[in-house]
Amino acid sequence: MQKARIRLTSRDPEKINQVCEELKNIAKKFGIVMRGPIPLPTKKLKVVTLKTPCGDGTGHGNATFDKWEMRIHKRLIDISSDERALRQIMRIQIPDGVSISIKLKD
Repeated sequence: MQKARIRLTSRDPEKINQVCEELKNIAKKFGIVMRGPIPLPTKKLKVVTLKTPCGDGTGHGNATFDKWEMRIHKRLIDISSDERALRQIMRIQIPDGVSISIKLKD
């Protein structure tokens, strides 16, 4: 039997969990072994920008800066599956904003 490692990444954790539930349902339907979803550390991308276009601040600390943060959530799923189950996995509707990578191992 082949093993597939599925890696999901998204900014929205609800969309990732939705895809994980669909993968769980496929695993139950075909009776295959599934490990996961394993939550990987969330990557936090922070951007701090000055509010004023001229570059002069008021000197009051946080009053002149905008702080933006984007969080990237990741999940890892291992499935030992046959070809039929892999075909079903490939047919899953992936929402916008979710990227999926599948690596096959022997």
